[in-house]
Amino acid sequence: MSGLDLFERLESNVRSYGRMFPTVFVRAEGYRLIDRHGRIYLDFFAGAGALNYGHNDPAMKAAIIRYLEADGIVHSLDMATEAKGRFLHHFENIILKPRGLNYKVLFPGPTGTNAVEAAMKLARKATGRTAVYGFTRGFHGMTLGSLAVTGNRAKRAGAGVPLPYGMALPYDGYFGPDVDTIDWIERLLTDPGSGVDLPAAIIVETVQGEGGLQAASWPWLRRLRALTERLGIVLIVDDIQTGSGRTGPFFSFERAGIVPDIVTLSKSIGGFGLPFSLVLVRPDLDVLGPGVHNGTFRGNNLAMVAATEALRRWETPAFEAAIDEKAALLRRRLEGLRDAVRERGIAAEVRGRGLMQGLWFEPPGLASAVSREAFRRGLIVETSGPEDEVVKLLPPLIIDEAGLEDGLMRLEAAILAAIETIRSEVAPSAVAGR
Repeated sequence: MSGLDLFERLESNVRSYGRMFPTVFVRAEGYRLIDRHGRIYLDFFAGAGALNYGHNDPAMKAAIIRYLEADGIVHSLDMATEAKGRFLHHFENIILKPRGLNYKVLFPGPTGTNAVEAAMKLARKATGRTAVYGFTRGFHGMTLGSLAVTGNRAKRAGAGVPLPYGMALPYDGYFGPDVDTIDWIERLLTDPGSGVDLPAAIIVETVQGEGGLQAASWPWLRRLRALTERLGIVLIVDDIQTGSGRTGPFFSFERAGIVPDIVTLSKSIGGFGLPFSLVLVRPDLDVLGPGVHNGTFRGNNLAMVAATEALRRWETPAFEAAIDEKAALLRRRLEGLRDAVRERGIAAEVRGRGLMQGLWFEPPGLASAVSREAFRRGLIVETSGPEDEVVKLLPPLIIDEAGLEDGLMRLEAAILAAIETIRSEVAPSAVAGR
């Protein structure tokens, strides 16, 4: 059986990325993927943000191999192991203490959505309230509790049941640049006649990874933090995709100058792409009893070994500075592409922050066409937004300047080809951002 026949015959209809990128991959290194035909692809998808340090990082791979050769414990539930102890030691001394952060570390099941579920349990137990509010276009996972605070209508519909105890508040810029949505939220939560109860928690992404790369401003985040503190609402920052350096600093909220009550981490916290999640909890909110939140695979020691090695990159400011330099280059090049697209009568704007940026397009369908054309040119990018209207770039943080430029040149060619492809199908929009 050749090609993708086996996958099409046996794998569920729910598969998605196998359809977007129709080839069989066999090897990967750094920011490159190689398929069974030997074709090399530049990976600007990075496992949906799970591979910030690239594929098969040599230091992490060597650490994992040494651990296995020494018969290190792989599965341990939440028992104490040397691998967990080393991870906790490095996390405290490299990440938490230098930032003046005091959190307890909860190990949930190894997925992002399980971290979100645990965070919501903590907030409800600590406050005695039931509701947790998210934001328009937010995304927090595919289990029922996480879907209740997710804004995407199609994803919510997949639950097949009502999703109570959640509500979508308006994100920064949702009503346009002239409306401060914190004023709206404050009125809703403080007016005794609004019909809206105070929630246990509000959960927010500083950049909406699946919601079109909308980035909340630092003043907006500071006002949200002040409001939640004043009203006794637990603030949860979902740093599952935006954390571990994706926006520059280790935590995406650092430059806003805020300290959340709870932080969820997954994806690249494991370093190597192995399943791993954390919930960082303000000590007085650490109220769940032993076993109240558990999971068979919360003791993924191989992930802890890789994660410990990944943390070493953060021992000095150099890694963060390098991310910022590449992010600035990416911004400049995307702004140039935006201008070139606008000259062709297509609406476009740059979205995102750090090495989590992209281009919003109108008319509908253009971003998806760009993704397809990019794949044909050996570049892997996905789309984002409720209508897949944004081309989303997530290159590994370790990418060099040459790789970044190469990928952006391929992206430019893909954009121009996609515009020509759809020009006869969709009338060009007026040149304007949204």
